[in-house]
Amino acid sequence: METSHTHVVCAHCGAKNRIASARLRDEPVCGRCGQGLLDGHPVELTDANFDAVAQGTELPLVVDFWAPWCGPCRAMAPQFEQAATQLRGQALLAKVNSDDNPQAAARFGIRSIPTLVRLQRGREVARQSGALPAAQIVRFAS
Repeated sequence: METSHTHVVCAHCGAKNRIASARLRDEPVCGRCGQGLLDGHPVELTDANFDAVAQGTELPLVVDFWAPWCGPCRAMAPQFEQAATQLRGQALLAKVNSDDNPQAAARFGIRSIPTLVRLQRGREVARQSGALPAAQIVRFAS
């Protein structure tokens, strides 16, 4: 009997981790740096690590493009965190500060924030602008 595996790239050190699909909800840690990979919290992505994580992670990746000065972004942050907890092991949720990471924001043509972009292996498959409650973020991720 062959076990299926899923690859998840660590946002902290860039290592590609192979995780048994049955263990995705068990809060796996990176084999290189020991940081949590799917611990139910959004990861921070930057211009430097965005491509490696987006292209190397086999789970759906939901990216919240936001900025610290944006009221709706700050209002949605706890909802995004709650959705990350609910989606633990099913999707990777990430945040990109569009002010600090203009290359990623420009590549996706982010014109308003917050904007959620769902990626599959680095390719955009869905987009939603505006603050959303956790339940809608969870639906958007699937």
